[in-house]
Amino acid sequence: MGPAMTLKLANLILLILFPIAWFAPLMRAGLLPLFGLSEISVISGLQALWDTDVFLALLVTAFALFAPYLKTIGLALVHFDLGSPKLLPALHILGKLAMADIFLIALYIVLVKGIGLATVETAWGLYLFTGCILASLLIGFLTERSVKRQPAEALIG
Repeated sequence: MGPAMTLKLANLILLILFPIAWFAPLMRAGLLPLFGLSEISVISGLQALWDTDVFLALLVTAFALFAPYLKTIGLALVHFDLGSPKLLPALHILGKLAMADIFLIALYIVLVKGIGLATVETAWGLYLFTGCILASLLIGFLTERSVKRQPAEALIG
């Protein structure tokens, strides 16, 4: 299997892994160590945000759901010659927006742990979600490199 096919396959796998990561537990949180911990996922966090702060819920929805998934779909279109390589700079920006969500989650964990009134434990979903975002960034980078090389290879070949 060549590098181009590996990129295509890895990107298609992300189309499956992102929704799993959205429902996977990012962290377990509870008030003081005495009470039980409840699991928080991207989706459950968004549900709670919609009830309290619609603007923040819209931002997190854009960063956590739409940005990474649209980027992955856009890369798939480029990989299968259904989209122009001119989409790559816009897809790169979407990838950066998705990374902002990871930063916000990490910041919230640090803040809550620093206050000391709550217990927060990271869960496997945070690592899955972070891995998906980082894999998407790497796939995007490698796709841009391969697209830049193709015209030169076409002239030589």
